[in-house]
Amino acid sequence: MEKSELHKFHRKCAVDLFNKVWDLIEKEDRNADEELEMIHAAHTSRHHWGIIGEPVNFARGEWQISRVYAILNVTDRAHYHAQQSLDYCLENNIGDFDLAYAYEALARAAFVGGHLDKYKEYIELAMDANEAIKGEKDKEIFEMDLKSLTAATS
Repeated sequence: MEKSELHKFHRKCAVDLFNKVWDLIEKEDRNADEELEMIHAAHTSRHHWGIIGEPVNFARGEWQISRVYAILNVTDRAHYHAQQSLDYCLENNIGDFDLAYAYEALARAAFVGGHLDKYKEYIELAMDANEAIKGEKDKEIFEMDLKSLTAATS
């Protein structure tokens, strides 16, 4: 397989699997098999980005893995991948909504784990990072997600 075809293959797998995970995240009545599929698809998407992507893709992949684990109440894995997302952002000067979502993921993981002091700290950092989001639509989406997280914790 040519290098350009291999790149297309990895990109298609990464994108398709990322979208598959979103479908499963949004599904209200997931069964145990679908939860396992969600875990595997998120990791596999991130793996393909690791072959052909950039640090921003790595940060987003780690964020999605963290979200999956937070949904499934696997606190240590949710925190680990949220921290990985933040590390990619900080080490590569990635700001905007990626940085805001890295803090959101840490807040979500802290909440799921019952660490309310850390949850509050990360919510504040997420809200501060929200100020730097440039795109109005991106800011709107982030604020809705943050509001749903804070509403769930009230």
